[in-house]
Amino acid sequence: MNLLVVEKYVDRVDDDEQEESARVAYARAVGARLRAMRKQMHLSLQAVEATSGQEFKASVLGAYERGERAISVARLQRLAKLYDVPVDQLLPPDGDTSTRWGPSGNSPETAPPSARRVITSASGSGKVTIDLTKLHSVSGPERDLLRRYLSMIQVHRQDFNGRMITIRAEDLRSIACLFGVTPEVMGGRLGELGFLVGV
Repeated sequence: MNLLVVEKYVDRVDDDEQEESARVAYARAVGARLRAMRKQMHLSLQAVEATSGQEFKASVLGAYERGERAISVARLQRLAKLYDVPVDQLLPPDGDTSTRWGPSGNSPETAPPSARRVITSASGSGKVTIDLTKLHSVSGPERDLLRRYLSMIQVHRQDFNGRMITIRAEDLRSIACLFGVTPEVMGGRLGELGFLVGV
């Protein structure tokens, strides 16, 4: 073998090792996101298995979360649908192959208490808590528009607990504007629909 052939072979081996290392790092980063999302929704591996009708076995989902197995795009989409979150929220941010969660680097479990979202009642706080599970009980454009707006807030906050969301007075004004009514009328309508918590 001449020296040029050996150098090309060594370069190819180095490239293959770097590519494999990048794949492993990305699988771990995706796994960390999957785990963080599941824990934020207060679901065990067994609960996901039961909820999915055994489609996502606890052992396989655990392997995805540890980065031991790569999840296919089709299965990632089905898991996002099961969690009721946009599929891109199950992926690490662009260029991030670490196990960080969000811009602060804190996972939901390790975030300081002051950074965690606190569910408050509508009384006296200037905030309104909406029961997201009730959004599924109504139909029509009213629900679809409200769901899209609240989904945008969830994506911005990285908050996908799937049960409730607390919005600020400014958010309520924005929603009211979308529907062409006053914030008071919008608050009343949300109450009529049974979306408000603690009212």
